[in-house]
Amino acid sequence: MAGDSFGKLFKITTWGESHGPAMGVVIEGCPPLVALKCKEEKIVLRTESGKETGSQLFTCDEIQKELDRRKPGQTGITTPRKEQDIAWILSGVFEGKTTGAPITIVSWNRDVRSQDYDFLKEIDRPGHAGFAYRAKYGIYDYRGGGRSSYRETWGRVAAGAIAKKILREFYGLEIIAYVLQIGKISANVNSEKVTLKEVESHSTRCPDRVAANKMETLIKEAMKEGDSLGGVVGVVVRNMPVGLGEPVFDKLDADLFKALKSIHATKSVEIGLGGEVAELKGSQHNDPFTTDASGKVKPASNKAGGVLGGISTGENLLLKVAFKPTATIRKEQETVNIKGEKSFLKGAGRHDPCVLPRAIATVEAMVALVLADHALRNFAQCGHLKK
Repeated sequence: MAGDSFGKLFKITTWGESHGPAMGVVIEGCPPLVALKCKEEKIVLRTESGKETGSQLFTCDEIQKELDRRKPGQTGITTPRKEQDIAWILSGVFEGKTTGAPITIVSWNRDVRSQDYDFLKEIDRPGHAGFAYRAKYGIYDYRGGGRSSYRETWGRVAAGAIAKKILREFYGLEIIAYVLQIGKISANVNSEKVTLKEVESHSTRCPDRVAANKMETLIKEAMKEGDSLGGVVGVVVRNMPVGLGEPVFDKLDADLFKALKSIHATKSVEIGLGGEVAELKGSQHNDPFTTDASGKVKPASNKAGGVLGGISTGENLLLKVAFKPTATIRKEQETVNIKGEKSFLKGAGRHDPCVLPRAIATVEAMVALVLADHALRNFAQCGHLKK
């Protein structure tokens, strides 16, 4: 299977299946001397003769904090699967700092119930990737969805935590994702002022408390009906530097679109005004320039969402990511099995009725991975031009 790696200078490769023994990620190109809050743990191993020997592994508070935001079983509106999701660093870190070597991070799957998926041996879930996997490869790991499971994003979030640390240290950059819409319920959110504390204050991760309560009720209703919901995640990136992005084929927004669309269940990505621009005239869409208090030239507003010509302008990045409803539902559906025989399918297993509350961490991680990669590329090409 190809397509498991992402990035050019700051590059990640994720591995593992939903019901396999472990999930993991390998990070290449991380700069050395990035300080991480690590705890050293000793794992007891035995030689062939039975002699005990030790292996030093590390856990990291900064990585674990991000993973805890995406792990299953957080609240009553997410999948009931319970995973500790502890991140073990196997390589690339020494004395609390990155060494520049590949960083390997792993987590063992603990709460697996593969028997819940036996019914999928000869039938594919409507709207799920299983059909395409089986058609392409001639084999499909139906246990929890294998690589097509949202559990694959564990490695992205672990790597994204390190990317976030780099971006904070070099630019003071802040990435905040939040739930903007679930079903037909939309929130009123000021992307310029929204805070992480506001996002994390509600189980839906919507900072608009009134809308958040309605969203929670809607999700619970869908759960009772055996159905699922989609929605929209908003993203703001503050303290953006000018100059990230490589025209023509490696535009910053193009790479962000690819990164965010690679997340399972995403259907569309927008930046700035997004699709609204199709209805505007040039005089309405154009963003004249002005100067700030220090005399710096900048766009008067931010209709472009922080990118012009594929290059960051220094304004906040503003993105929206649309997610489809979770494919696996308990409501019975009429379909056909892999032999073409009429069948009735009722989903089993443990699944999110709405993936958005847990998707926040993954969205932030993918944005961070793109920005860290472009920051390194920009420094390599244009670093000598900076004062």
